[in-house]
Amino acid sequence: MQLKIYNSLYAEKEIFTPINGNKVGMYVCGPTVYSNVHLGNVRTFMNFDFIYRSLKHLGYDVRYVRNITDAGHLTDDGDVNNDRFVKQSRLEKLEPMEIVQKYTVDFHKVLEKFNLLPPTIEPTATGHIIEQIELTKDLIEKGLAYESNGSVYFDVRTYNEKGGNYGELSKRNIDELFANTRDLDGQNEKKNPQDFALWKKASPEHIMKWISPWGEGFPGWHLECTAMSTKYLGEQFDIHGGGMDLKFPHHECEIAQGKGCNGVSPVKYWMHANMLTMNGQRMSKSTGNYILPQQLISGENDFFEKPFHPTVVRFNFLQAHYRSVLDISNEAMLASEKGFQRLMESLKTLSAIGNQQSAESGKQKAESDFNLNLWKEKCYDALNDDFNSPILISHLFEAVSFIFKLKDGKETISTEDLEELKTLMNAFVFDVLGLQNIEENNNAKLDQTLQVLIELRNQARKAKNFELSDQIRDKLLEQGIELKDGREGTSYVLN
Repeated sequence: MQLKIYNSLYAEKEIFTPINGNKVGMYVCGPTVYSNVHLGNVRTFMNFDFIYRSLKHLGYDVRYVRNITDAGHLTDDGDVNNDRFVKQSRLEKLEPMEIVQKYTVDFHKVLEKFNLLPPTIEPTATGHIIEQIELTKDLIEKGLAYESNGSVYFDVRTYNEKGGNYGELSKRNIDELFANTRDLDGQNEKKNPQDFALWKKASPEHIMKWISPWGEGFPGWHLECTAMSTKYLGEQFDIHGGGMDLKFPHHECEIAQGKGCNGVSPVKYWMHANMLTMNGQRMSKSTGNYILPQQLISGENDFFEKPFHPTVVRFNFLQAHYRSVLDISNEAMLASEKGFQRLMESLKTLSAIGNQQSAESGKQKAESDFNLNLWKEKCYDALNDDFNSPILISHLFEAVSFIFKLKDGKETISTEDLEELKTLMNAFVFDVLGLQNIEENNNAKLDQTLQVLIELRNQARKAKNFELSDQIRDKLLEQGIELKDGREGTSYVLN
């Protein structure tokens, strides 16, 4: 089965044909780092991490670009008080770039907990000011943008008159937009209400500003993604992803800018992830129906009865297709935890069966009712059908049932098929879905902790502080951990 992707531009699934052979260019709109990353944002980035992993597993060579928005963007009224970075810097009494650094670090730490792979390139808006100025100059020269009072706007009406189709992604009628929209700016800077800012004039008190041919200012939000995606992926690339909420106006403006500058639609396949709800309602700070990723992990919240490991949360999220709304609840998370534990137990069982099979010197068993080739085909069909993670997971649990029957002697499998099943299960669970073995991680942390305690005990013994040395040994023994001193050093045994 060929890979098919649902293209938001045409609202249908299309066979995926990369522009450049086996190489895939993928751009995903990253965070605006003025606050902690939201759980809904985590779901979006996790979905595209799964898509990234799937593409790599399917054999594609992927360049994955995900930007960081670290420059303030005002509404078109130009009020500095609408700059989110300035607002947060005042609240926390920090410089705007301190806010950027603080929440960029937080963003990376959160995604690392959920085992997201880093993108190939992670450019920042402030690191590409020159490129954004050059794009603006190019659009002015082409007659698609105009300067007004130190700001520069994209001329939507002229773009459409020259063959553009502003509204093609969001399926909006631009003539109706012009007819039904009033200009509320009060500055009369724009020719038309639908024109959007490429460059905004900065007021004297504005902190984040740069020199440009139009005076001191800062780039428009839409411009940065066009500048960075074009620089690293070319004038046209394969996949552009983001949340549904970015379809209009952000992605619509990106298409207009790309076509305006280069005369070609910048993206072949537009992909949009759906929203996250909680207990059947939209997540919102104003209503109180809101939780941060760390609060879900730690259990410090009023919605969930216990903490949930990040990989359990990931498993829960991937049980919904990226284009579907996902509703999280205490009951759903508990069910996901049980399902995850059963999946991990099956892999442990499969490994033990593999060792036993090896011990039997490759003895061949009778043909099984479980058709490995058919099962494998169904798993890959799920991946190729617009990255259908819930269907893939359902097929994995078909194998889980078979594994436990195998353990109980109710099923049989050849040595060769057993090894392939083991390879495929580990690949789908860990490499593609990106899940982690909690037990292995906990054992690694336990070992690291015990090594620290053993070193402290050794230091106490060298200092002839035998009271402390014996206390460490006895306390560990109470917890079922026996220390053994030998010529090679100190080891431990779990009783």
